[in-house]
Amino acid sequence: QVQLVESGGGLVQAGGSLRLSCAASGRAFGSYDMGWFRQAPGKEREFVAAIDWSGRRTNYNDSVQGRFSISRDNAKNTVFLQMNSLKPEDTAVYTCAASSSTVVTPTLPKLYAYWGQGTQVTVYS
Repeated sequence: QVQLVESGGGLVQAGGSLRLSCAASGRAFGSYDMGWFRQAPGKEREFVAAIDWSGRRTNYNDSVQGRFSISRDNAKNTVFLQMNSLKPEDTAVYTCAASSSTVVTPTLPKLYAYWGQGTQVTVYS
């Protein structure tokens, strides 16, 4: 079992920034494709961003393109989500996910076998 632990969420004013971290257990992190998803009250889970095992490929939801940036440090078993120019509509529980195999379609939650507990991000105006 792979354990994922998110951190870095909190309360931030609109226009501000947060950096989320997701620490993974195990020795095979460098082979995992990673993704970030979010879910706001009354809404379905939404894809945010993904990064492949090598870090060479990234994918973003159109709503966060240009504002959010996903990265990873395989030596530290950690994936990051840098969130800039935050908007109230970004308010949600953000969860990281991992797949031990190549995720061909990174926007599909079904393709990620491991999930963290989530971290709350609240943006106020």
